Amino acid sequence: MLARSDVLTKPNKAMRKAMAEAEVGDDVFREDPTILKIETKVAEMFGMESALFVPSGTMGNLISIMAHCCNRGEEIILGDQSHLFLFEQGGYAQVAGVHPMPVVNRKDGTFSIDEMKRKIRPIDDPHQPITRVISLEDTHNACGGRVLPLAFIEEVSAVAKKHDLVLHMDGARLMNACYALGCPPVDITRHCDSVSMCLSKV
Repeated sequence: MLARSDVLTKPNKAMRKAMAEAEVGDDVFREDPTILKIETKVAEMFGMESALFVPSGTMGNLISIMAHCCNRGEEIILGDQSHLFLFEQGGYAQVAGVHPMPVVNRKDGTFSIDEMKRKIRPIDDPHQPITRVISLEDTHNACGGRVLPLAFIEEVSAVAKKHDLVLHMDGARLMNACYALGCPPVDITRHCDSVSMCLSKV
């Protein structure tokens, strides 16, 4: 593995053989059995109603945010060191008109629950954006690949539910968190309304 990035590794012979021999079809008509199997498997692993295979993690995050934010000017609370905030070209703002509200990430990838609560907008002020989504990242890339404690995810989820918000997980490297915690993905994602995961980082 190349240590400068976890996306530069190349498929070995067995992987290339599996790709070459995979059964394929037209995914537009939902006739690609391999894609359907992948989506079904991932949905089951994460405890989600369904899954959608897309070309990139950036697209997965954008689709998730847009599924939750149906109106321009709605807002997402996210860490100031999160991949969604620092990179991905601010796609949620460019494409969907979603406003970011950053909270300060701690070195372990978490943030203050109290600060997060203070950033939730009042619902009776028409001059302010409407808070719609809280986003987490696990493992946290810019914070040294730290694994979020399950108790932290549960606490954020409880606040989200109390305020009728949705919780998105940027889980590009979620399988690393599962390995570190010794738990299946659903133990982490059961608290989330949506999750993205990159096969290139597994």
